[in-house]
Amino acid sequence: MRIVRYGPEGGEKPGALDGQGRLRDLSGLVADIDAATLARGLQEGLRAVDVEKLPLVPGQPRLGAPLARPGKIVAIGLNYTDHAEESGMPVPQEPVVFMKAPSTLSGPYDDVPKPANAEKMDWEVELGIVIGKRCAGAAPADALGHVLGYVVVNDLSDRAYQLERGGQWDKGKSFDRFCPVGPWLVTADEVADVQALGIWLSVDGERVQSGNTGRMIFDCRSIVSYVSQFMTLEPGDLIITGTPAGVGLGMRPARFLRGGEVLELGIDGLGAQRYTITSRPASR
Repeated sequence: MRIVRYGPEGGEKPGALDGQGRLRDLSGLVADIDAATLARGLQEGLRAVDVEKLPLVPGQPRLGAPLARPGKIVAIGLNYTDHAEESGMPVPQEPVVFMKAPSTLSGPYDDVPKPANAEKMDWEVELGIVIGKRCAGAAPADALGHVLGYVVVNDLSDRAYQLERGGQWDKGKSFDRFCPVGPWLVTADEVADVQALGIWLSVDGERVQSGNTGRMIFDCRSIVSYVSQFMTLEPGDLIITGTPAGVGLGMRPARFLRGGEVLELGIDGLGAQRYTITSRPASR
């Protein structure tokens, strides 16, 4: 199933796309795509839903992030060899883990404001893993059984705050709207091989990132298992899995977002995002 949340920001309803790509209303079955709903067993219940019989949604409403604000966003850094090399950092022997604030969540077509104090704003297209079942201390062989599905994510970053201002990476990753997600949450049963998906990003029509999830250093199964060894993953949590080469930091000379750029990014079978980096604050 391709799950969406549609409607005005702050008032989204759950929906799903049918076989023809038409938007159907899920709100008669679930209140939202959030931790509370997922904890009640949405992962199993969705298998019994006949999307073609759900009410059609008229018009073309805004699509928000396909999951409500997660309890936590866990990020994996330097998870593609080529990205580690372009960043001038060693290839990690274990997953590099950091966090993004849940308040970074944004829709797949919502413009993203460049913060006034973000000097080196950068892009990172990533595969996101949405947890569907509580997961603690999972073995690699069992890890993907806790996954509801997968999403496209842009792990937007300010490299100055991340790397030059002392302390952890989190503060360079947690400005408002620095985590656009969607357009769809594709349930795991719809993804034949999550480690064989093309992944890409363009800036103003120029393709700057082009990779494949098969080139991850640590695959999705390993990541979910690893993270669950030291924190309990709850339904609705989001794990983002790293980016391939082609970020602005890795260019020579480095290239950063100044405002006005149009970003487009996507992953095979998971849809694509498109929005403008604006120089004005976006309303919440």
